[in-house]
Amino acid sequence: QVQLEESGGGLVQAGGSLRLSCAGFESTASFNHMSWFRQTPGKQRALVATITSGGSTNYADSVKGRFTISRDTAKNTVYLQMNSLKPEDTAVYYCNGVRKDLYNYWGRGTQVTVSS
Repeated sequence: QVQLEESGGGLVQAGGSLRLSCAGFESTASFNHMSWFRQTPGKQRALVATITSGGSTNYADSVKGRFTISRDTAKNTVYLQMNSLKPEDTAVYYCNGVRKDLYNYWGRGTQVTVSS
């Protein structure tokens, strides 16, 4: 049973950095892609970044150049390095994985708050 768990959220000042971690992938190689989403109250969950099983990455325009998604295949963990944080990055960040059998998994989320 895959259970994704995010960590690393918190409160940071604008311009600061945080690194989110998502553990619980039984094997990152068994997933088509792994992603980070974020959600603010009253809005739909939005894609932030994706990394494929082949290592290709894709980012939302709003975070390009500031966020980096990566994975550690030995630890079966996916990361989101967030630099130059802005108040508008404040959200609950969710880890997602779509396994090769198309099962879709979500973590419970971690709060990121960026103060101005």
